[in-house]
Amino acid sequence: MTEESYSVIDRLIRQGRCFALWRIPGEDTVHFRMQTTGSPDLFYDLSALNGRSGFVIAPFYVSEKHPIVLIQPDCFAMPEEVPEYPQMDMEVFAPREFHPSEEAQEKARYGRTFRKFWAALDEGQEEKLVLSRSFTWESAERLSPGKAFFRACRHYIYSYVYLCHTPQTGTWMGGTPEILLAGEGRHWQTIALAGTQHLVNGQLPKPWDEKNMREQQLVATYIREQLGRLGIQAEEQGPYSAFAVELAHLRSDFRFELSDTRHLGDLLDLLHPTPAVCGLPKEPAYRFILEHEGYDRAYYSGFIGWISPSGRTDLYVNLRCATLQDNGYTLFAGGGLLASSRLDEEWQETNDKMQTMKKIIE
Repeated sequence: MTEESYSVIDRLIRQGRCFALWRIPGEDTVHFRMQTTGSPDLFYDLSALNGRSGFVIAPFYVSEKHPIVLIQPDCFAMPEEVPEYPQMDMEVFAPREFHPSEEAQEKARYGRTFRKFWAALDEGQEEKLVLSRSFTWESAERLSPGKAFFRACRHYIYSYVYLCHTPQTGTWMGGTPEILLAGEGRHWQTIALAGTQHLVNGQLPKPWDEKNMREQQLVATYIREQLGRLGIQAEEQGPYSAFAVELAHLRSDFRFELSDTRHLGDLLDLLHPTPAVCGLPKEPAYRFILEHEGYDRAYYSGFIGWISPSGRTDLYVNLRCATLQDNGYTLFAGGGLLASSRLDEEWQETNDKMQTMKKIIE
């Protein structure tokens, strides 16, 4: 890609165009889709995706503020050039002074929330909860989402890398290792991904401990049971260590057949959100997070990608992601908590996850 290509992408964002770029793990091809007429479709129920095709970005929690957005493309090749105008007003951050103690303040806030979550786990109200946080950095220079996307493609070789912009969602970019639903024809798959270790010289520093193994087991059991509700018997492989840049996770693969692909939205409704981003039991954990986490996840820990009941579907959980603005960006990261979780370890896990994307953007 040339500097001119990066400029084209950046101008499309400044003009408020609806488009998506993505690259599937292990492949070299970058896919581009843009909707040039009308507005993307907005939905408020995952079952509304039944029979639909397009590029979808779905939130952690569907609301009036954060609907499911489906881009209906009519342009399948990136334009060679884009005029500078017309231009949309872009969201910018209010100026603020940076304080060296800011990380300490954020850790203190995270600690207060952690104790609420841990108390619910310790008292047996929940079996697992996922606590996440966000953090915003300012940039002295205008960011180039186009450059950041192609840096991510080079860095995240075995992750799903995407850049997406719509007026409804703003600009999101990420490199996620977690398949929610992928396949075509009769052959489909999903995965259970949980547990985290920071790699040392590209290797696991220690064997997986009981806490991480338990986390992964909970996610795998959930997926097995949810597929079973639709009468789906999956072939299961794992758990095994899966590397994602500087991090490693425990992964199990579930492969299965679908004789009818007209109801992918119903299957997504059963799978999303998985315990890897929410907790167990699912509905109480969902409510607990919305009430106590203390910020709006928006499209972080939702899912994103191309859906096509008659073709290829590649939908991924929206992890290792950021929202991008002209003069800054916001990163998101979380981790699964059990009653055995410890504050300092969980805080460091969120830092490690944020740093992988921070290096790409900067």
